[in-house]
Amino acid sequence: MADAAARWKHFLEKAEFLFEEADLYFDVVVLLVAGMAVTLTGILLFPVYSGLIPYYENGVYGLLLFLFGLQTVALGRTPAGDMRRSKAVVIAGIAIAAMGIVACFIPDVFTLVPSALLIICLCLGGFLQLLQMLVSRDKLQAWLGYGGIFLYLAPACGAVYVFSMFVGLLVWKQGLLTAISVLVYGASIFVVAFLLQKIYRIYPQAVKILDDDFGLEADKATLLITGVFMLILGVLLIPVSFGKLPFSGSAQLGLLMVIFSIQMLAFGGTPVGPFRRTWLVIFLGFVFAALGIVSCVVPNVLVSFLTLLVGLLNLAGGATGLVKSVSSAVKSMKELDVVPTVLVHLFVTQFVMNLVSILFGTSMIVSNLLPGWIVGIILTVNGCVLLYLMSLLMRIDRLRSDIIEAE
Repeated sequence: MADAAARWKHFLEKAEFLFEEADLYFDVVVLLVAGMAVTLTGILLFPVYSGLIPYYENGVYGLLLFLFGLQTVALGRTPAGDMRRSKAVVIAGIAIAAMGIVACFIPDVFTLVPSALLIICLCLGGFLQLLQMLVSRDKLQAWLGYGGIFLYLAPACGAVYVFSMFVGLLVWKQGLLTAISVLVYGASIFVVAFLLQKIYRIYPQAVKILDDDFGLEADKATLLITGVFMLILGVLLIPVSFGKLPFSGSAQLGLLMVIFSIQMLAFGGTPVGPFRRTWLVIFLGFVFAALGIVSCVVPNVLVSFLTLLVGLLNLAGGATGLVKSVSSAVKSMKELDVVPTVLVHLFVTQFVMNLVSILFGTSMIVSNLLPGWIVGIILTVNGCVLLYLMSLLMRIDRLRSDIIEAE
């Protein structure tokens, strides 16, 4: 008995770090998820080319395009290199992400366009970024001057850009060489993510400062992309429910799990509500990412499990959020003589969003509870509400900034 107690105490001491605050940076998070997506795809391609498991090509193309789009919208890191996040850049990023979402959802219809766009992002993007690294004064020249860990960053980034071009060229002609190249490409992305995380810890001033005209921070950018995801999913489900379009439920669930994972890794925002971004949350975020990536690459293998999981998460998250939004509204009405209009809109938006989440979760758990076209309408409403929530949060941030400046 004493030995068991001692072992349990030892385990708790070892596991304490899981509850410590994590300090992953947003661009590192995106790189880690991208690296995981590419690496897992490379690993899975070996049994795919051996004929052991099925393969959903559009799911891979769509997932990678979605990640390119997210990085463009959230960070201004486009396939052609770093850019200021102008409205044109953000719109281009949304368009790339939207094409990735459609490619994931609709098999055998939109194949040529996403594959061609992915080749452009990988080949032309890799070449332009390599060129930018070589000629830009604040990249290779600066890194060589800094020395230390920056000396490793140059070859690591170079490997990412070179293998990006190589993998892009192999999109049309797939085989064992493609699997090996994809695996090396994924490994090089992981190395860059590790180096950037270490550099940001040592030199916090090196963290990329978001530059735009409209205050679209990383969390709002992720909310924007999630809203676009839900909107496209809802609109497409209507013709799908009437048999007018094919649909990949596996890739849809997979991409949704990847979105969940990015929110967890970057902000601690889980499907059941926000938590402290501990290493335990980070670990669960990587598990969600792995499940989502496999579901995008290998069709139907995880559909039953992920349908139940996503349904339960939406149901629990919607119910929890509903209670929180109602209690928050009641508390504000008691404390404030006049509740600002923007807060009223926020409470109503959160209430509707949580209600829609409950409906969606219930429809996934209880099969055939609602007709497919009604689920499509529910998700379309959810997408619109998420986009409106993003605009409200940006307006609240601007009001806070104005109040601070006035003081």
